[in-house]
Amino acid sequence: MERIICLLAGYLLGLIQSGYFYGKTHEIDIRNYGSGNTGTTNALRVMGAKAGAIVFFGDFLKSLVPCLLIRVIFQNRPELVYLMILYTGLGVILGHNYPFYLNFKGGKGIAATAGLIVALDLRMTLLCIVAFILIVAVTRYVSLGSLVVAVILFVWLLLFAGMGAYGLDRKLLPEFYIMAAVISGLAFWRHRANIGRLVRGTENKISLNSEKK
Repeated sequence: MERIICLLAGYLLGLIQSGYFYGKTHEIDIRNYGSGNTGTTNALRVMGAKAGAIVFFGDFLKSLVPCLLIRVIFQNRPELVYLMILYTGLGVILGHNYPFYLNFKGGKGIAATAGLIVALDLRMTLLCIVAFILIVAVTRYVSLGSLVVAVILFVWLLLFAGMGAYGLDRKLLPEFYIMAAVISGLAFWRHRANIGRLVRGTENKISLNSEKK
């Protein structure tokens, strides 16, 4: 029951589509521009750097805040707390990616995943930030940086949870690994078109000089 509650609560918070609502305040339906999704990268391309930053932090915080709240709620159950954080974070990502009131067409969940990462482990956060910045600075492919972050998330949790870093009950490790794999896998699923373009060399490169619409 705890797992279902965390997942559903996360999904409801994930429904707060920062890009969609920010666009509406400027009389823009972001789904009709660019890639058609409601996430940070499309907001940046369509409405400029300020919009991109606002949308990122909106989607980031809607994941970070509930995940941190879970740490407080389950502070007396250390063997379970990190697993519940994953359930909550997954719920937020699903709500962001598949909002029912937008015909299940949202963003790609990277900003929400970033909020989950910060709530989980600040050491992993630092590694993800450095890797993302370096990759995007060199290649200007946001999608590639995002996918590398998803890989770091899975590998880090796999290694450190196995070494006992998160105090999990050993019986919960398989479930923890499955959750980590699902979260990381969702990033790849949502970026499947980007992956195809990366392979073909036709992926769009990011530019902070994107024209506002």
